[in-house]
Amino acid sequence: MEEEFPMRHRRILWLGAAVMLTACQRPGDAPAGPQQASLLPPDQASAHVIAAAPPAAHTAAPVAGLLPAPPAPIRVAGTDEAIKPFDFAGPSGGIGPAVCRFDGLQLPPGTKVYAAGGYGGAAQAFQIDQSGHQATRMDVAVNQPSAPVVLMLGSYEPTVWNVGWSPGTRILAVLVSGYHRQVINGLPSGVPRIVSTHDNHGACPSFSLSGDRLDSLNSAARQVFGRNVDMVFPARSGKVLVSESGAEAGRWVTDRAAQAAESFRLADAPLAGEAGLEEAVRKGYLREATPADVRDWQMAAAAARGPGDVPPVYGGTKPRPIGMYHAYVVLKPFTLPAGLYGAHSATFFVPKGLPRPKGTLGHSTLYDFNTLSCAGVACWH
Repeated sequence: MEEEFPMRHRRILWLGAAVMLTACQRPGDAPAGPQQASLLPPDQASAHVIAAAPPAAHTAAPVAGLLPAPPAPIRVAGTDEAIKPFDFAGPSGGIGPAVCRFDGLQLPPGTKVYAAGGYGGAAQAFQIDQSGHQATRMDVAVNQPSAPVVLMLGSYEPTVWNVGWSPGTRILAVLVSGYHRQVINGLPSGVPRIVSTHDNHGACPSFSLSGDRLDSLNSAARQVFGRNVDMVFPARSGKVLVSESGAEAGRWVTDRAAQAAESFRLADAPLAGEAGLEEAVRKGYLREATPADVRDWQMAAAAARGPGDVPPVYGGTKPRPIGMYHAYVVLKPFTLPAGLYGAHSATFFVPKGLPRPKGTLGHSTLYDFNTLSCAGVACWH
């Protein structure tokens, strides 16, 4: 009995080792041709058992709990089946400079540093970025043949800068600052330029040419050009003449590759301002409101308010008037056009069951039959 226990123990170890080695054998590891397992007899086996590979015809499945299942193949980014277009452009349609400097630019003695611009230029019926603001256009004419010129152009609104100059005028570099997207158009490709805005996270110091807020100009000029601004030229109605003499040139030129401002329009963006409203009517998103629409709103709003804790008024009270200038009824979901400010503002009625339009109201007013609430400028009065 004392001799049988060690032998039985050895047999158990031998069988366990054989099973484990069989489980560890991977398909295809065995050489071709018939193979014989070469195992030591049970009476010669020890705790350290060495076994040959199992026959090639036998493929053992992994033993549960001993070996993990092989991982799925890794799909490498960059292969045709693993990629799709990646849109990395920001709201401004680009990324600003990481460093604010003109590499290799050396200003000759007597170079003039001129600043020009304003809050925005002449309003355009399109958008050039995703800010929700309609584009503006600024025409800059430079007449300074007596000295080289560097320009600092600034506008808060998204702006296309059309640059022209008189024969003999030399523009060495252009620095553009703004809040929304700014586009330089008309300069030869060899003229260095930096466009640094809030939206493109540019590295250059921002500066303003709006109203009397000019205190950032000199510090920005010193950082970039090493000197103060020689003269500021405010824009009027989207045009600015850059000339210390105040004289216009007899002839203006621009680069042959200059494009029309409309070519910078953001693709698929709705038209802006009144043009956008007219387009929405043509496409069936809006219809012009009638006095009946105004009465329906006034009656619904009065019913929702109830009589209130007020004494009766002899002859009754009149409802708050609602202007009919640029008044529309929303017919289906749509996005408000950009630029609904001032004289371009509008009034919108949203019938029950339709969502409020997306976009920025600007100076417009919206009456929502779903909530019987008012949003916008006219609600404040």
